[in-house]
Order: sequence, then C-alpha cells, then structure tokens
Amino acid sequence: MSENVVHLHKPTDSPTDDAAPTVLTVVPDTPPAAPVPLWVRSGRAVKTAVTHETTKTTARAVARHGLYTFNGGRIVARRAWDGKTGARYERMIRTAEAAGNLEAAEEWEERLQRFRAARHHRRMDLLHSPVEAAKGLAVGTGVSIGVLVALGVVMAINNHDVTDVITPLRATIEFIALLIRIVQVVWGPALTIGPFLALLALWTVGSKQQAAPQWALPDNVRSGEGEPITPSIVVKALRDLGVPALRNAIKEMGDAGASMLGPIRIAGCGVEVDVTLPSGVATNEVQAKRRKLAENLTRHEHEVFITIPEAARTVRLWIADSGALDEPIGPSPLVTDETMTANYKTGKAPWGQDLRGDAAAISLYQRHLLVTGLSNQGKTAALRALALWLALDRNVQFWIADLKGIGDWAVFEGIAKMLIEGPSDDHCIQATEMVEDAVEEMNWRIEAQRRDPSIVFPPLIVLVDEAQKAFMCPAKGEDKRPYGGSKATSRYFMAVREIHNQGRAVDVLMWQGTQDPTDQNLPKLVREGAHTRASLVVGTESQAEMALGAKAVNAGAAPHLLRQGLDKGTLVVASDGIAIPAGQASITVRTHFIDDEPAAEIAARAKALRDGVATLRAVDRGEERDALADVAAVLGDAPRLRTNEVLKRLHALDPGTYGDQWTNDRLKSLLEEHGEEPKKSHGVMVVHRDHVLRALANRDAEGSASAAE
Repeated sequence: MSENVVHLHKPTDSPTDDAAPTVLTVVPDTPPAAPVPLWVRSGRAVKTAVTHETTKTTARAVARHGLYTFNGGRIVARRAWDGKTGARYERMIRTAEAAGNLEAAEEWEERLQRFRAARHHRRMDLLHSPVEAAKGLAVGTGVSIGVLVALGVVMAINNHDVTDVITPLRATIEFIALLIRIVQVVWGPALTIGPFLALLALWTVGSKQQAAPQWALPDNVRSGEGEPITPSIVVKALRDLGVPALRNAIKEMGDAGASMLGPIRIAGCGVEVDVTLPSGVATNEVQAKRRKLAENLTRHEHEVFITIPEAARTVRLWIADSGALDEPIGPSPLVTDETMTANYKTGKAPWGQDLRGDAAAISLYQRHLLVTGLSNQGKTAALRALALWLALDRNVQFWIADLKGIGDWAVFEGIAKMLIEGPSDDHCIQATEMVEDAVEEMNWRIEAQRRDPSIVFPPLIVLVDEAQKAFMCPAKGEDKRPYGGSKATSRYFMAVREIHNQGRAVDVLMWQGTQDPTDQNLPKLVREGAHTRASLVVGTESQAEMALGAKAVNAGAAPHLLRQGLDKGTLVVASDGIAIPAGQASITVRTHFIDDEPAAEIAARAKALRDGVATLRAVDRGEERDALADVAAVLGDAPRLRTNEVLKRLHALDPGTYGDQWTNDRLKSLLEEHGEEPKKSHGVMVVHRDHVLRALANRDAEGSASAAE
C-alpha cells in the first residue's frame, strides 16, 4: 500500500519546467532615510571643530602665550621678592638641612645675617637721605647758577654788552622748557604703549623659562622634555631601583631619604647631585642599574652618568636635560679664531666640551697618546684636531703614518717631515721602520743630552693612525723577525715600547689611533704605556677596560654604553693632562669636528709659521732611487742644510737605500760627480740648494746632448 506525502510548506523555488510561466517580482523602492535633526548635525559640527588638530593647536598656543605672560609676572615678582628679602637664603638653608649638610646650612645662615645687616643699614640711611638730598640739591642749584652767571659776565666783558650776563642762564631755562614740552608730547603715547611693553617683557621672561604646563607646550618641546630633576624624584628613582637594602633604608628614614642627597647643582646641559648611600648598599649596585635609574628619572640611558667620587659610599649622578646631548656643540676655536697659536709646553689644545658645557682643553706636553674605539666613530677626527692645534707651534715636528690611506692626513703635506699613506703590508712595514727611526732619534737625543744636559730638542710627534694594522701585519724581515705581533720579536711592538719607556724624556712622543681593541691588535703593554687614553664607543666592557684601564671603568667610565652612530666624536678620557672633577678617574668629552676644508685652512696657517718643510713620502722598494733628485727633495725650500741633516733626511726617506753606508764622503762624491761639492758655512759643512739644482740642470743638459748624438 502506497502512502501519499502531503507537503505543508509552499515551495519557494521557481519551477524548472521550460513551459512554466515567467513570474515578475516587483521590489518596492527603499524608503528615504529619516532626516537628521538640526541639533544633531550642529552637535557633530561643533565636535568636529573642537576636536580638530588645528583647533587644539590654536587653543594650546593661546593658553601657552597667556600663561607665559602670567607666569612671567610670577617669576619677576618672585625675583623681586628674593632680591628684597632673605627668602632665597632661607630656602637654601632648608635645602641644606634636608640634605643633612649642616656646614652648608650654617654658611647660608651667616650670609642671611649679613644680608639683613646690610638691609638694616640701608633703611637707616633712608631716614637721613631726604635732608641730605635737599641740601645737595640746593647747593648744586646755587653752584650751577653761579657758574652760569660767571660765564655770562665773561661773555659781557668780551662782547661789551651788559645784557649777555643773563644769556647762559636764559639759554638753560629755555632748554629746560624744551625738555618739558618733549615730555608733554611723549607722555601720552608712553602711557598707552607702556603697559603693552610691560606685558611683552613678562611674556619674554615666561617664554624663556617655558613657564607653561606640558600640555600647552609645542609638540617638539613636549616630546623632548623630561621631568625636572627634584630631590623627591631622585629619591623615588633610587627607591624603585630594585635594590632591596636601598629601598628598605629609604622607607626607614625619617626624612624620606632627603638626607642621602647633596645639593642639586646645575652642570652644563644638565644637573649633578651626590648621593650618599646607606649602610649595606654598594656603589656598584647602583652603577649596574644605570638604565633602570635613567628610566626612573624619565631619561634615556645615555643621558645619565654615574661616577664614584672620593667620598666613601657615594655616587655622583649627572643627569642631562632631555635631548640636550643630541644637540651639536658648535665649531672648534681653531676654526673660528684665526689668530690662535699653540705652545707645546704650556698650552692646552681646545678639544671640545665636557658634559657641564665647559671647554675641555688638554695638555699634550710629554704625554704619549692612545685613541681607540669602533670604526667610523670619529677617531681620526679627534686625533687630527689635536695635531692641527699642535702644528701651530712651529717647533713641533711630525712623522705620520696613515694606514687607512684615504687622505685624512693629506693636509699635513708640508708640515710633517714624513707622511706614509696606505693600507698595504708595505705601508705597515714603512710605518714600522719610521717608528724604529724614531727610536734611533730618541737614542741619539739621549746620548747628546747625557753629554750636554742643557741641550733642548724640538718635540717630535710620531703618529700612527689605524695602528691595529701594524700590530696585525704578517710580513717578516730578512732576519725572520715579524713586523707585527705582540711578542718580544715583533719589530713594531718593541719600537713602540722603547719610545714609551724613554721617549718623553727627550720629547719623542708616540700617538696611536686604533679601532675595536683586542689583546691581539692592541697589546697590554702598549696600551698601558700611554699617558693619555681616550675611547669612543666600544662594544663591550672588557674593551672599555682595554681602552681606559680597569681603574677608570670601575670608577664609572663607560665608553661601552655610548651609542654607536649617535655619539660620534664623544670620548671618555683618562689623563692627567685634562681637568677631571675631583674624585673621578675620567671625563666625557664631546669633541669639536673639523671638516676637511677648515682643516686645510688651519694647516695653511701652520705652514705659514714654518720656514718650509719638505715632506718625505715612502715609495715602493723596487723603485730605483735618483740620489741627486732625492738630495734636492730633502732640501725642500731651505737655502742650505748641514750635511748630517741631509743624511738624516735621506735615511728617513728610504732607510734601505740610504743606510749606514751613506756618509759625508759619499754625499760629497755624489755632488763632485756632477760638478758641485759641499762647502763650509760658519765652520760647518753644508749643502747649498742652488748648487744641487745647478747640478741637476747640468746633468739633464748632458743627458739631452747625449741623446741628440
């Protein structure tokens, strides 16, 4: 039996049969949206206008400038109140007492007493001043009238006219009347303009002090400003440092930690404060938390420096104004002052600015120098700035090896007696031989000084830039001794060590610039032989210790915390040649950058101070020497030189060719061969430049004649 299924739902699908009728569906139009009420549209428009960025900027500007004027008035009023009363002294007394510095509090109290005594004396003088002023006015008026009448009498006698007696007096009265009329004319506008000028003055004071809330300041100021450093902020930052003993000690202090702090002093583009740590807290625990401390003070890590002064259990915090260390420090005095000179013995080179904003000048007298850091951070620029200053002392001699060889030291052409430029092993060999020649010069000076203690030698600066290449040079000499390396067999290493040991006694000084220091490219004995050690940013704390020594790093020197690429030219310096705050082992210096063009101008001034220096450049070993041309080259612009000086310069030019076999006799034979010979001047055998040039001309003429035949 079959079952019929009855569907109760009407099918909605269209029939699929082709014969099915077409069904047209009429879709009604969407009804129009209800109109938005006027009050809603008005509210939206007002909201858009109020919240628009232009409106916000305008409102901030109006509020800012209004508050500048209002708060400028408050600042002026407070300054006036401080000047008339002892409020300033009382404020400093309270600060000293809160810091537990009773000695400073007593000093400020003494100053307050002196101020009050002086104020009382001035007030007592005011009781007598009206009478004294009246007497003075009467006497002055009488004397003036008498002088004018006397002048009139003289005029009357001279002009034979009795009416001239009162002429000076009448002219004076008319002048006074003219002044009164001028005041009458100006008084009205002055009363109108005066209030506006006063408001402008108040606005100027307020704008300079940024006397407005943070929300009203411009975007660039608001984003760059951190919180002002106050005692409460410093204590809170220390409390939240994560050192349990320090946190607990601050909680137990009755003054909430104020006694730990010394006075907060303005120091350049920041502030400085000494913090005496409570018992149980070591200074290195605070040093290790530098980043957290900086962030607690709303600063970046590079804007907070922690050093260890002489006082026990004390750390010295220097906190920069936000963004201040990213601002340039301005040009070097060497560039701006064309009259500047140098003095090797008593002068100091203008190197840059310290963190306080004070000029950082360094003495180079009898000090070996080492500048190190990562690549492309300003090492060569820092070295060259010192050399350019010292070149302004005409007595200083330079032997320079630039093992980078891209022209950074080309401006010393005509200043340096020897200039090696190039990165190859041959250039490293030549630099090594240059340093060995300096050792010979040093030994000769020592022997000469032993015979005559009164003798004085010109300073000789032996400068090797990119010295790590000399230490890493793999070449060996004929005696199988390596040029590079850090062992006793290394020629460069031993030559530098000898200059470090004895050079300063006869003013032969070693300056080195090296990058990315390691024990291989900067041996311990060499880096510790430098009296002035400076480091740009380095990668690790161990490299910082290599650059500056463990003592300086343990006392807070932190070149490894400088920012690579951002702190170019910023050096951490350990030296007794630069003023370092008492108790610190190093100082951070932001050096002036001297570009190539101004460097060339400074070098030109240095050349003008000298009689003319023939710069000897190293050449390839395979090149055959022209001895006569070399003699002319080493003479340079000098009209004549002693024969031993010529031989010394020839040896510096090419030690391999002009070695010990070159003597006075050989030099004499060379000149006689071409029709000239050395002659005596004041009892000393000399070589004349004109004679050598004439010999060269004769030889060239003979050569031309032979070629023609």
